[in-house]
Amino acid sequence: MSKADLKVSELVAKVERGELQLPEMQREYVWRATRVRDLFDSLYRGYPSGVILAWESDEQVATRSFAIETEQKPSIRPLLLLDGQQRITSLSAVLRGKPVSVRGNKKPVEILFNLDHPEKLMHVTDIFENEDGDELENDEVIELGIQEHFKRMTFVVSSKALDSMLNWVRVTDIFTKPDTELLQNAGILTFTDPRFEKYSSRIKAVRAIADYQYRMDILERDKSYEEVTEIFVRVNSLGVKLRSSDLALAQITAKWKGSLALFRGYQDKVSTLGFDFELGTYLKTMMAIITGQSKFLTVNSIPLKDLESGWTESKKALDFAFNFIRANLGIDSPTLLSSPFLVVTTAFWAHKNEFKVSGVDEASFKKWFLVANAKGRYSRGSSESLLDQDLVVIRNGGTGEELMVRLEQQVGRLSFTPEELVGRSSRSGAFKCLFLAFKSDKAKDWSTNLEISAKHQGKSDAIEYHHIFPKAYLKRLRPDIDRTLVNDIANLAFIGSTTNKKISDRSPEEYKSKFLQDVLDVQLIDFTNERDNPENFEYFISERRKAIALRLNEFLKLS
Repeated sequence: MSKADLKVSELVAKVERGELQLPEMQREYVWRATRVRDLFDSLYRGYPSGVILAWESDEQVATRSFAIETEQKPSIRPLLLLDGQQRITSLSAVLRGKPVSVRGNKKPVEILFNLDHPEKLMHVTDIFENEDGDELENDEVIELGIQEHFKRMTFVVSSKALDSMLNWVRVTDIFTKPDTELLQNAGILTFTDPRFEKYSSRIKAVRAIADYQYRMDILERDKSYEEVTEIFVRVNSLGVKLRSSDLALAQITAKWKGSLALFRGYQDKVSTLGFDFELGTYLKTMMAIITGQSKFLTVNSIPLKDLESGWTESKKALDFAFNFIRANLGIDSPTLLSSPFLVVTTAFWAHKNEFKVSGVDEASFKKWFLVANAKGRYSRGSSESLLDQDLVVIRNGGTGEELMVRLEQQVGRLSFTPEELVGRSSRSGAFKCLFLAFKSDKAKDWSTNLEISAKHQGKSDAIEYHHIFPKAYLKRLRPDIDRTLVNDIANLAFIGSTTNKKISDRSPEEYKSKFLQDVLDVQLIDFTNERDNPENFEYFISERRKAIALRLNEFLKLS
């Protein structure tokens, strides 16, 4: 194995010229902006940042595209990148000012640099992120205040508020614009400005990131694709950098050349139907159909012919599953599923029944699916083990009723109680089930009278969940209320984007008269007996929880 020291700028140039490419075994670009921020902070301080692993191969290897624009036809045989894709893609995006493509959507990676950052590294408690990667306030931010918190940071993910402040500069601009323009934009108009020297030296230090040297280990030409795949799996397993599905994909593509294109083609086809799942869902389904269980432990021992026939059968089973979920269950978006594993179970159930399902079997499986979704069957505990338990039941000829027995053993009680809903938020299976229940009741947006749907076109009609007692309103009038209670399922309703903006932070007492009582009633919103008063917020929540539990049980036929 040879070694080379390459500057960041050289690695970025190799990506741009197509001299560094991704083998088919690689996963997608998955970093959130906060990871990019932390990478730049580490390189700025000269901290260690890992090793790059590549392969110089003589064989014709199937490749996949970087998430960033590159030349398609390099003049020389490219190096194949095995470890370092996330770092190099991130660096390339910021240094070149190019957007990254994530699942077909292009978006810029914008990081800001604080020209006034403290001289010494100051401890900053981790920022928690939500599912979309947005930063959330933690206790330190609340205590310090947002502005004071960011003053202590050197790099941050771009926001409109900070971007407008003179001391914050886009990192991409540092690499693409001259000092004079950067300093003028920062309010430095003369050489005598006391900030001139500090800002200039810090801009220079950021640019020095381009000279940061990575060590690249290069595997020998004589290694086979299979052996390199094994190295890739071992390297990433040791660092726990990849999920089991990513590692399994590497092993499958090593044995089945060109299979990634087949998997992606099916993924894209399903995506057009509104079901956008990661490849891992489809690979788990294939494993279940081939082996009868979902774990990837034996994937490397599966013969090529079994992979090929298993994928053919999996596509048929998945097609049935998606049709069943949409037509029989009324679920037309993955946002209404508490876990994608429900798709795997449904596909396996269809496969074991040879796609011939009686009315009785359909009814019992449908009930199990809805209750399992509402209870979060695969969202608690060891989800893969629970999935395999259900696959065993189906493999042995079990029905939805037998699956329901397993579910009851897990959750203890199938019906919902108000106490069980305490602390449940918009991420819970109960909330997703509540949407389905309200949808079956013909619930509508409060202003437009459009029936709620997860598939509405256009931003103005997109269904959002709305805090019945708005967060900002409660923060002003009831700062004593815990955030968990504010975000409780009993304080959430489904309305359109435009209606949500109209309500903004107005009180229920103020906005309730603008809407018909009927549309509020369908979503179990009762403001009688002064329940619209902030002092009675806890009473409102308690009573609505009771109503929600009752409606969920009726919808799931558990009452």
